Amino acid sequence: MALQDEPLLELKAVHHAIGGRTIVEIEHWALRPGEHALLLGPSGSGKTSLINIVCGLVAPTGGEVRVAGERMTGVSALEKDDLRRRRIGLVFQTLRLVSALTVRQNLLLAQTIGRRLRDEADVDRLIGRVGLSHRAHGRPRELSQGEGQRAAIARALVARPALVIADEPTSALDDANTGRMLDLLFDSAAATGATLLVATHDERVRGRFAHRLELAARA
Repeated sequence: MALQDEPLLELKAVHHAIGGRTIVEIEHWALRPGEHALLLGPSGSGKTSLINIVCGLVAPTGGEVRVAGERMTGVSALEKDDLRRRRIGLVFQTLRLVSALTVRQNLLLAQTIGRRLRDEADVDRLIGRVGLSHRAHGRPRELSQGEGQRAAIARALVARPALVIADEPTSALDDANTGRMLDLLFDSAAATGATLLVATHDERVRGRFAHRLELAARA
């Protein structure tokens, strides 16, 4: 198999149960480098659990997860933390920016945590790419909702992760802003060559993705 055809994210026989109740069950699913995919399902379908498994925050009951060819399952917590820092960028529903730091300082911190050499010019380019040059020295509380979302995307991308995961990025947005958010995610991921996985219950975004993993609600 050619290197470019190897999966960037691969799930094999992933099963997760809590108290005897199955939460996640996936026989096989994979994404290749640069692909964009939608993790779609209603509340209670296991989207959050699956995201946590992919990110190494939860160990599945069984199965294997690989990110960029490295195992996220069956390894130590330290190894999971290291892989997550180096390979995964997370866009949360809430900002989760350090309130005492400016937007620029938040990105520099994320760059360091991602174990990349400090590159202020690259941070400034990324801030400009998401349209926040005028807010670079502002603090999170000074940002509008849209500006905060763009800052969260920039932070997720600043360490140039192989995989970007956005959790319900459009849940609080109207139709126009949903389209803008998706455009920004696609363009920003493409600029760094990242694979993009968006988890949502928002049916409005279905048509924007060629690849989908649909989870059904569980009783």
